[in-house]
Parts: sequence; structure tokens; C-alpha cells
Amino acid sequence: MIFSRTSFALRYYGVTRHFHKGSSKLHDQTIGEKLIMKVLNVAEKNDAAKSLAGLLSGGNLRRREGLSKWNKIYEFDYTLMGERCQMIMTSVSGHLLGLEFVGNFRNWQGCNPLALFDAPVMKQCSQDYEPIKRTLEKEARQCSVLIIWTDCDREGENIGFEVIQVCTAVKHNLKIYRAKFSEITAQSARRAVQNLAQPDRRISDAVDVRQELDLRIGAAFTRFQTLRLQRVFPENLSNLIISYGSCQFPTMGFVVERYKAVQNFIPESFWKIKVTHTISDLSVEFSWKRVRLFDQTACQVLYDICLERTLATVEKVQSKPKSKWRPLPLDTVELEKLASRKLKLSAKVTMQIAEKLYTKGLISYPRTETNIFPKELNLRSLVEMHTADHNWGEFANRVLEAGPNPRIGKKSDQAHPPIHPTKYTCNLEGDERRVYEFIVRHFLACCSKDAEGLETVVDIDINEEKFVASGLMIIARNYLDVYPYDKWSGKEIHVYQQGQTFEPTNIEMTEGMTSAPNLLTEADLIALMEKHGIGTDATHADHIEKIKSRLYVGLENDNYFVPGQLGMGLVEGYDSMGFPMSKPNLRAELEADLKRVCEGTRNPADVLREQLAKYKDVFRIAIEQAAKLDTALSQYLEEHAQPPGDSLVTLEEMPEPAMKCPSCGLDMVLKTKRDGTSKYLSCMAYPECRSALWFPRNVEGLTVSEQSCPQCGPDVKKLNFKFRRGSMIPYCEDNYTGCVGGCDLQFLEMLDMRPLMSRPRPPGSPPVSRGGGITASFADSGMGSSLGGGRSSASNTSHRGASYSSTRGRGSQTSINRNSTDMGGWSITDNIVRGASSRVPRLLGGGDGSSDHENKVVCNCNLDAILLTVRKDGPNQGRKFYKCNKNQGQGCNFFMWADSVEENRQEGGRPLVAANNVPRQPPARQGGNIAGGSDDVLCRCEEPTKRLTVQKEGPNKGRTFYACAKGQNNGCNFFQWGDEVPPMDSNWSGGDNGMSGGRGGWTRRGGAGKSQRGAGRAGPSMDTEKKKRKCGVCGMEGHNKKNCPNNMIYSGKTNFIKCIFFLPFHIDIFPNICNIINNLALKRNKDVEVKKQRQET
Repeated sequence: MIFSRTSFALRYYGVTRHFHKGSSKLHDQTIGEKLIMKVLNVAEKNDAAKSLAGLLSGGNLRRREGLSKWNKIYEFDYTLMGERCQMIMTSVSGHLLGLEFVGNFRNWQGCNPLALFDAPVMKQCSQDYEPIKRTLEKEARQCSVLIIWTDCDREGENIGFEVIQVCTAVKHNLKIYRAKFSEITAQSARRAVQNLAQPDRRISDAVDVRQELDLRIGAAFTRFQTLRLQRVFPENLSNLIISYGSCQFPTMGFVVERYKAVQNFIPESFWKIKVTHTISDLSVEFSWKRVRLFDQTACQVLYDICLERTLATVEKVQSKPKSKWRPLPLDTVELEKLASRKLKLSAKVTMQIAEKLYTKGLISYPRTETNIFPKELNLRSLVEMHTADHNWGEFANRVLEAGPNPRIGKKSDQAHPPIHPTKYTCNLEGDERRVYEFIVRHFLACCSKDAEGLETVVDIDINEEKFVASGLMIIARNYLDVYPYDKWSGKEIHVYQQGQTFEPTNIEMTEGMTSAPNLLTEADLIALMEKHGIGTDATHADHIEKIKSRLYVGLENDNYFVPGQLGMGLVEGYDSMGFPMSKPNLRAELEADLKRVCEGTRNPADVLREQLAKYKDVFRIAIEQAAKLDTALSQYLEEHAQPPGDSLVTLEEMPEPAMKCPSCGLDMVLKTKRDGTSKYLSCMAYPECRSALWFPRNVEGLTVSEQSCPQCGPDVKKLNFKFRRGSMIPYCEDNYTGCVGGCDLQFLEMLDMRPLMSRPRPPGSPPVSRGGGITASFADSGMGSSLGGGRSSASNTSHRGASYSSTRGRGSQTSINRNSTDMGGWSITDNIVRGASSRVPRLLGGGDGSSDHENKVVCNCNLDAILLTVRKDGPNQGRKFYKCNKNQGQGCNFFMWADSVEENRQEGGRPLVAANNVPRQPPARQGGNIAGGSDDVLCRCEEPTKRLTVQKEGPNKGRTFYACAKGQNNGCNFFQWGDEVPPMDSNWSGGDNGMSGGRGGWTRRGGAGKSQRGAGRAGPSMDTEKKKRKCGVCGMEGHNKKNCPNNMIYSGKTNFIKCIFFLPFHIDIFPNICNIINNLALKRNKDVEVKKQRQET
């Protein structure tokens, strides 16, 4: 009993790992023998995950719910790489993360659209997909291997890397593999598991480049067009979004170009001679070898010559074999075109149906550029599946007898075979049945033989004018028997002999007119997009649907594309500026570069930079010549153009960055408060990042200098200050250029400002496209910082055996590492890394280096958090976590997993403190006095708070708290318990210039505060108006009994450990220590029971 309680107490206070260190390895091995490896598998859609899990498990699987009701979890046992494991199969729903602008750049009126070419962007998970993201994080924590099962194309590879980013954020040591497959069949799935590969970063990078270009270019032009044209044409366009896309506009350009060719076509008359020979009921028509003439007189002369001697002489009779080729293996573009022509289905609908058939395992992957079957593909077995069908089973047997012999195409993407059936079914209905039947018939046709015939060509002469006729006799239909989508009919002709003469039945001269080209069908449009490199086989349908939904084009007779008024006006407007916006050149260059990125021959950053530069130049000129766009649209909208008013050109440009944000790495820029009273530095990612630096009201003018700070780095610019007259004398003149990056602490102190501190980003937070690095080092005497853009550096300063280093760059983490500290002959090493929690902890500046404040995780109450272990059955059983030291309902509800603190052990030396609702203490007033009361606490509005008392019945009745003085609806919703505000003597003391940090606030150097490392002249007393609370255990001021260092019951884990290790420690007194621990545990349990009884009473 004593031993079990002792073990519990040791585990509770986190002491176990300091005893019997040699036995931990054996213990891990024992557990490891019982554990089975868990493998997380992620597919692109739930249907795919379900099918793959069923195939790999042989139907022996278990299904459970995830956090997303649409994405289930399937579990089954499997042997992977010769080892038994538990497979966990789940899915996403397409792209998990979306690229977005940050902060104020999302606001259409918040910036000049030109700034969007350089504005920061980042990948974020939308609210709808958060349950999927949390499911992945939860499952990844208990797995050691991650296998990506997304579609094997560009987008699928990019989705896979999004999954990798989310999973490795919570477990960085996952082993990651890529399953390569082209069809969802048992054989293909098992082959993919046996041949796992690595994800291809190059392919994912190409998608990232394309996504960022589409976002920046599309957003800039869309905002420009929409905001301007809604004002210029309020009657027609006031409620429309006039979007732009670098693929949409060339696609629309094809439609406009063909439409204008039809409209501008001028028909022309032509004449030709036709000869007919009829025997019985069979008439043979001979065509003129000159075809036609556009000169009537010339044709009349030749016709008269023929009439002078009408006898026809057969000059040549030639019979030769004629073949109609069977179709090539089916790729995506051909599927879209043929479905549009033969099945009358749009490309969008066709691809949606094809994806459903693929997910059901009925066909191979439908997005492929390949029209060559690989040699290793067993075509015979695929044909055999269809021999039982009553529609094409007989033909399948004929193919097997002759042997499958498909045509060989010229295209291969080296990823997927041509589209073909993978399983037979006869249970489909509607359009799904039609598409599946087409794919099956096309596959059987391409594996068959060409249709064979005999063609006869007869040449005749009538008075030296030549004519020709042909006939066709079909010998073997072959593939035509199963492929009704092609037509080939015979044409009878009389039997003629060379040298034979005959009198024609009729010789006539006919007149005709040239006709305009047809408008584009969807199949024609897709063919043009493929020819000119607009989009990919996977995106053609989406681009066409987009221009239809925007009313840029429409359909005539449900078949032919015609441009709308808006589409015609936009194309002609940009054409009048001299831009090839509606031409395919620019986008075709990008698609070619993206292919080179996938091949590794081009750097993605270079492609992104070059393409943005081209479109940015075009955008600048478009703004300058926007009136031409108004003129072109006015003709088609039949509305007089209104003055644009405050056009977009008048919006302010991108503000000059002053420094990099220490929290997220984005630029910080100068802004003015809404009331115009003061300035502040704000992160451009606001409101996602709330880092800010507020300047006092005596700063009347403030601009960013061109000078960089030599100490802080090139990314930190000096600021030009204009102070209120005489307010900074004798420190500096009214006009002063200085740095607020942290190198000049005395200047910051004179401004009553704290330097910006680095806060951690939650695990899994994606990096922004423009980032910077920050490194801060702290020493006894003060604080120094070094900032640099696009790089990471480190600076460590020794401090009582501990060191602190904060390094921020792209994807970097800020960590705290505690070096060994001697305690009674024992060496304790502790490592803490800031991790994810419901409230992210942060470092507060300053500190005196006292060991009482080191090596702790601190909650929002500014108390040491306690370490507990999950006992409840579930996936987190046995997992440790930190929580607030106070009882539930009385504390701050702080929570943080311990493994997120201890996973990444790097550098360290300061306590972790929760960031929410830490009250900001006011700066010293002129003259050095600070008044007590509610004015001592400022809310987030930078205004004094009001002090209130709880009146409602409950455990907090009578308890005082601070709240924003503006009220619940008008203020910042600040809240802070009165008894949790840090004591004044530990945070602020009166005194002269200088600054020294203490946990929870800043102290004025020279004051008599006990956390100071040196004292100058004493300032005025701070506690003359209010008597401080005293501890109920030791009678000292500045703390209460719960955090009293002399009270082991309430002092928490750290003080308890210190109590043990400061004892004269020898192995022979270990039983006595166990008894002490046992008694402490009993007393703690008794105290808990007493508290419960009091609460019930």
C-alpha cells in the first residue's frame, strides 16, 4: 500500500524519472514487445479510403467515427515490410489547406490591388475542414508511419504534402511513404504497399507556384475590375463579381475569336462542274478535279468546252485496300471530347462521373495524359472480365482469340496508364452506365483490329477536263462491331474498265456560297486549350464552367459557345491596350515552366518571381489605361460610363515595413489609431497575429527611415520621430532618428515601451510566403536582439547555468533548454519546448535569474502549473499534461500537453507563461509616482480598467476583478481577477531611468524592488495607499499560501522536488523519504476531501 502510494506521488510530481535511470530502457523494451506498430494511411476521399481498406484487409476491417462525420476511420491488421502492424485508414476531402492573404489584405478596400502581387500569403485550414485536420493530428500522435494514398497527379501530390505538414507538426519523427497506384483494385493496392516510395516535393512545389500565381494575379485583377466597373456601370454591373483568371481569359478569348470570325465572315460565290452517270437505279457522281472556281466566266468557258464533246473516257481504275483505324487508348482529353460529341455530356459532368467510377474500382484513374498501354499490364485478363456480358461478350471472346493488340499512341505522363475498365459490372444506371459502357467499348475497340475495306477510284476525261469518283466496299467491320460511336458505310460504284467510254447522264455547272466556320463546341474548345497549353487535362472542365458561371460566355442551342456582352467588352478592352490578355501565350509559358519544375530543371522560386513580374507590369499599365476598358464595355452594355470617382489608383500603396514581426515573421508597419491620437507598429497579419508596439502620445510625427539598424540587422529600419516640443529633453531633441528593435533599451524606457518579444506559433501553423528570422538573447544586465530577414541565427548568453536562444525562420521552432543545475550532488536536466495548447504559453521579458522562477510552466494565474496524467480509457491514456494549480471554477482553465513541451529539446532557460489576459502595468508618470487602484491595470484599449466586485451567488461572490471601462459591447472584453494581478513590488517600482525585467512585468532600475539585481537611488514608495496581503503560512508579503515556498502541499511540483534534493541525500535514508512522500499524499487526499465537503455544504 505504501509503495503504491509512493509510486503515485513520485509520478504525480514528476520525480520518477530522476530515480533508477538505468531501468527505464528495460521498461521501454518490455512495453515495446507488447505494442504493435500503428500505420496511418490517408486517402484523398472517403470512398477511396473505404475501398482501399476493404481491398487490403480482405473485407475484415473495423469502422469507427472520426471528428468529421464525412471522413470515417477504418482499422485492420496487415503485414507491412515483414512486420505485423495495425493499419488506420482515413481520408481528407481534397485540399486540406487553402492559400489565403493575411490580415488586412483580405479586405477588398484595405489596400491597393497592386500590393497583392507582394502581399504575404499563407496556407490555412478552413473552418469546414478543421474536424478533418484534428482527426489527422489525433491519429498521427499514436502512429509511427504515415502512408499517403492521394491521387497520383500534381494536385494529389500537393494534398499529400498538406497531410504531411499537419501530421509532422504534432509528431515530427513520423516515417513517411507514398503509395503509387493507378486503379483501386486488390492487386494494385497490394503492389503499391509492396513498392512504397517517397513523396515528390518537386511536383508539389509546381502546384504551390500555380496556386500562388492564380491567387495573386486573380485577386489583383478581379478587385480592380470589380471595384471600378461597378462604379462605372452601376445599372448592369453593380451586383456582379467581374473575375479574372489567367486560364479563364484565354479560354474566353478562343470563344470571342471564333465568334468574331463568324460575325465578320463575308460569304463568296463559287462555281463548279458536276458529272453524273446513272445505270438502272445506281447513280455515280464524278467530282471536278479543279474543285471550284470563284470566277463565273472562267467556269462557264470550261463548262462550254465539256459540252462540245460530252463523251467520257475512263483513264484509270484503281482498287486498293482501305482501313478505318481503331481508336487510340483513351486519355482524359479524348474522354472529355468524345463524351461531349457522342454522349452529349459536358466535360464537367463526364469527369465527375469518371471519378465516381474510379472510386468504386470500376475504371482506372481518369486523369491521365497517356495513350500507350504499358507492356506489364495484363490486357488479356482485363478483356476476359467482359466475356459474359450479353452486349459485348461475344466481341470480347473474338478479341481473346486474336489476342489484344491495342494501337500505340505518342503520349505518356509516366504516371498512369490509359483509362480502361478494371472490374465488370451491370448494375449501373443513367449517365454512369453510359460513361462506363463507353469506356468498356472504347477499350475493347482499341484492343481489336482496324475495319477493312476495298476502295475503287475511277478517273475520267471529258474534252481534257478531269473528273474523279470513288466507291467503297467494306470487307471486315472488326472494331466497328463493338464501337457504334464511329460510322463507316460502303459506297457502291459501277464496274469500269480502263479505256472504256460512256456518255454521262448529266453535265451541269452549279453555283455555291462559301460558309462561315462553325461556332465552337465544348469538344472544339477543349482541343484548342490542349493545343495551346491552357490548363491541364484535369482543369479544362473547371475553366470552362467558370467562364459560363461568370456569364462571360453562354451556349447557343445547348451546343455552341457564344460570348456574352461582358465577355466581349473585357476582351476588346484589354486588346485595345495592346495586351495579349485573351491570348494563350502568357499562360502557355507558365504551364511549360511548371512541367520543368516537376522535372527538376527549373527553380520554383524563379518561375514564381518571373511570372509575377510579367503580370505586375501588365497590371500597372491596365490601371493607367482603364478608360479604354470603360469605352469598350460601354458599347456592349449600352450604358453610358459614369465617372469612377475615387478610383483604386488613389488608394495608398503598400506601407513601408519597419521591422519583422517576432511572432510570425511578417512585416510590421506604421499605423495610426482611429481617433488619430497616436501611432503604433502593427503586424501585417492582423488579426491573426496581434503583435503591436504602441507609441506614447508625445510622438507627434513618425515615419520609417531608409536607414537600417546596424545592430538589429537589415530588416529593422530606424524611425524618424517628431516629439512634442521639449517632452524628451534632455535625452534627445524634438526630431530624433532611433531604433525600437530592442538594441536601445534606454530609448525604449524613455518612451515607456516594452520591446517586442517572440511568441511561439502553434504546431502545424503553415509558414508565410514572405518571412524573416529573429534571434533574441537575454543577459543579466538587459536584453539584446538581432533580427534578420529570411534567415535564422542564434545568440546564447550564459546566465546562472542556463541559456536562452530564440531562433525564428521558415518553419523554425522556439525552444527552451535547461542546462544541468546542481542540487545536493544530483544533476537535474529538464527540456521544454513551447507547444500547442488551448492557450499558447509565451516568454515574458526580463527576470532576475532567480532559481525560484526557473524551470516552470506557468499558467494564466501566474502560478506554477501542475503535471498530471490521463487515467481515463482512450487514446490519450497515460499521457501527461499541465493544468492550472487552482481548483476547477477558481482558476484560469490553463491546459497544455506535456509532450508538446518536452518533444523538441534544444535551448533554454526561462519560465513558460500563459499569454492570455496578462495585465499590462502602466508606465511611471511624470515625476515618478504611480497611483494605486484600478489605474494600475490597463486593458487592451490602452485605457485604465474599472474595478468591480462579483455580486452573483457562487464561489466567487465578493471577489474583485478588473474589466474594460468601455463596457461589454464597446470595449476589448478585457478581464482579470483582482487577486491575480501581480504584486506591485515585483513588477513596478518608482525610480529613475533604466529598466530591469521581473517575471510578469518590468521594474524601474534603481528602485528597491526585490527582483532587481542592483539598486540605484530609491524612488517613492508604491504601497502607501494599499496594504499588501500576507501569506498565511510564513507571514511574508508578495505571495499566498498556495505558492509559498515553505508550504510543500501547495507549492507544486518544482518546490517539492527542491525540498527533496536539498535534503542530505543518501541511499540509506530512501525509506524515510518514501514515508514522507506517503504522508504528504495522504494529507493531500484529506485536504481534497475537506474541500469537497465544504463546497457541498
